[in-house]
Amino acid sequence: MTILIVDDSPVMRGFVRRVMRLAGFDQAEYLEAPDGTAGLEQARSAAVDLVLTDINMPGMDGEEFLAALRADEALRSIPAVVISTDATRDRRERMTALGARGYIAKPFSPEALREEIERALGGLS
Repeated sequence: MTILIVDDSPVMRGFVRRVMRLAGFDQAEYLEAPDGTAGLEQARSAAVDLVLTDINMPGMDGEEFLAALRADEALRSIPAVVISTDATRDRRERMTALGARGYIAKPFSPEALREEIERALGGLS
């Protein structure tokens, strides 16, 4: 499984990668991108099975990134889970409308992240 982590914070990308390993995704390959533009490039150049994205990033933010993923026929089927400090209902609804299959608020536990990813993947991990 190849997992793309899109977040402007290198520290947060490393943290998400560590939590993913603790959540049982220790055999996955991890790709990283600091914004949506780089995330799209990564998704186009590798066979990505899951995207974990932040929302608030410079350049192309998470909303624009999800919209671009869904607009690209080759990428639209990649499940995406949003990881954000913004846990408002309005934001969750907007991201779901853009195609997010999961949403988890920071901070989170490995168990909560695993549950959200399993839900996004349809129970497969």
